[in-house]
Amino acid sequence: MPALYLLPVTLGDTPWQNVLPAYNREVILRINHFIVEDVRSARRFLKRVDRDIDIDALLFYPLNKHTTPEEVSGYLRPLEAGEDMGVISEAGCPAVADPGADVVCLAQRRGLRVVPLVGPSSIILSVMASGFNGQSFAFHGYLPIDPPARAAKLKQLEQRAYAEDQTQLFIETPYRNNKMVEDILRSCRKDTRLCIAANLTCEGEYVRTRTIKEWTGRVPDLSKIPCIFLIYK
Repeated sequence: MPALYLLPVTLGDTPWQNVLPAYNREVILRINHFIVEDVRSARRFLKRVDRDIDIDALLFYPLNKHTTPEEVSGYLRPLEAGEDMGVISEAGCPAVADPGADVVCLAQRRGLRVVPLVGPSSIILSVMASGFNGQSFAFHGYLPIDPPARAAKLKQLEQRAYAEDQTQLFIETPYRNNKMVEDILRSCRKDTRLCIAANLTCEGEYVRTRTIKEWTGRVPDLSKIPCIFLIYK
């Protein structure tokens, strides 16, 4: 039965064999239709998985903030006609904090087969390495950019960490990572714990958990590298 395969991507330039099962490569090599967040990065990823792949014979369907609902509606026609399709994110697992969720929702509504494949997820990896509660955690994506709104959101998440015994996760655009840490240190209690997980599965991987007080004066330069932030009581 044809399926919409959700194809995880490496989180950086780490060799794909380090983080993806060989089975993923087998699936990729039998797919001709790919729904992708970015065509260039998707083509680059596929070439890394198999340098002999005939990229020009493949069809790519961009799915990003510029894609119209009408375009998305037509993307699944090859699947409905009996051909396997793949969904590729910019990095990590598709459909998680990713526009791929829209086409997966559409496939589910149409009763089409959806198959998620194993691959690196910064959310799960950071929870594993943080030492925080792994039974109850919430991912909030991007926080507000407006300083007062961001401070209020951080205090709200901190309150949930204490009241609900729940790990709180969020991310930021890499070039604003340092500002994010400044805001966390300014907004949260001194005894609240913060985990910073950067470059997961890649060269220079960095995962540290300290209290807000302990982080003061000890934060590395996080600009331009992918990070995920976790706070917990």
